[in-house]
Amino acid sequence: MKGPFILFVVQLFISLSLAKIFFKEEFTDGDKYKERWTPSQHSGKEWGDFVLTHGKFYGDAEASKGIQTSTDARFYGLSTKFEPFSNKDKPVVFQFTVKHEQNIDCGGGYAKIFDCSLDSKDMHGETPYLMMFGPDICGPGTKKVHVIFNYKGKNHLINKEIRCKDDVYTHVYTLIVKPDNTYVVKIDNEKVESGELEKDWDFLPPKKIKDPEAKKPEDWDDNPKIEDTEDKKPEDWDQPEYIPDPDAVKPEDWDDEMDGEWEPPQINNPAFKGEWKPRMLDNPNYKGPWVHPEIDNPEYVADSSIYKYDEICAIGFDLWQVKSGTIFDNILITDDEAEAEKHARDTWGAIKEAEKKMKEQQEEEERKAAESKTADTEEDNDDDDDEADELDIPGTTEDATDADAHDEL
Repeated sequence: MKGPFILFVVQLFISLSLAKIFFKEEFTDGDKYKERWTPSQHSGKEWGDFVLTHGKFYGDAEASKGIQTSTDARFYGLSTKFEPFSNKDKPVVFQFTVKHEQNIDCGGGYAKIFDCSLDSKDMHGETPYLMMFGPDICGPGTKKVHVIFNYKGKNHLINKEIRCKDDVYTHVYTLIVKPDNTYVVKIDNEKVESGELEKDWDFLPPKKIKDPEAKKPEDWDDNPKIEDTEDKKPEDWDQPEYIPDPDAVKPEDWDDEMDGEWEPPQINNPAFKGEWKPRMLDNPNYKGPWVHPEIDNPEYVADSSIYKYDEICAIGFDLWQVKSGTIFDNILITDDEAEAEKHARDTWGAIKEAEKKMKEQQEEEERKAAESKTADTEEDNDDDDDEADELDIPGTTEDATDADAHDEL
């Protein structure tokens, strides 16, 4: 048992020692991040500001700090560049944490990856990007993880639906793109989706298409059932759907001259059988459904490098949020999945339980405060009732006596 375990530890150590980290941002040096990140100044947008904070509840006062959207109903644009690299012949991992502590109703929580042509001060929704990844929530109908790749100048959305987390806690989102044209999406270090790039996106035309020369033979019978031509409709079949109610009685006060001729109300006819149709028989000439033959698509050209980008150079948050308050943190771009898992454990994993505990404590305190306020209100109402009982209320015996004496004057 010791041998395999030691081998695993050695392999893990070698993997981590060889891992290349292209970019990492944990926002641990206060406002110095502003020297590395550039806000967009693109005209025509009402931009909101990111602020550095650990939020209303957190796992660690310092480690939990990230950049938070601060104003409702605003666009947000912030990006940074790093030394360019290519993911040719190697995997690339994009990872960051998102915390919707405001219980977001509509807004993005995704990041975009760019090449070096990005003009950070002019970044906006139409700026070309290489990838877009992360959660997007808008109402009950949109709660998904976007995975969008730009291939030959066109953005392609994944053909699968990946549900994102929609609670108020911090979650880590990971996208792994591999040189064998496969991918993995993780949430909180757990795989939630994976597959082949070619199958799960429409990067390429289909391998097969319907043969345009093929046509269904005229004598092809694809009806499994046919009508029995010898079946005849019974003579008593046709009955009205509604009949006059035989138990109805003309009201005694009915006036034919004033009210018109009386007619009993209509009721469902128990003898009504609906539309008659002949019984169906198995079709002796049935050949099954006709399948259109397919041929190789002449427009299809295999591409073993769908995954590849020659220049990866920047990451940015280009968002719209109706309700602000989202915190982004712990951004990592690396070529090693094990390094990403470790980074997630060391950051998000180390403080997630403390964050949840603080939130639960706050909710308990709010609950107690609400109960105390309700009790105080009820006590005030009881005191008001007692004071009213002590006052002289018109109509008491003493008041009546005074009134009688006054009447004698």
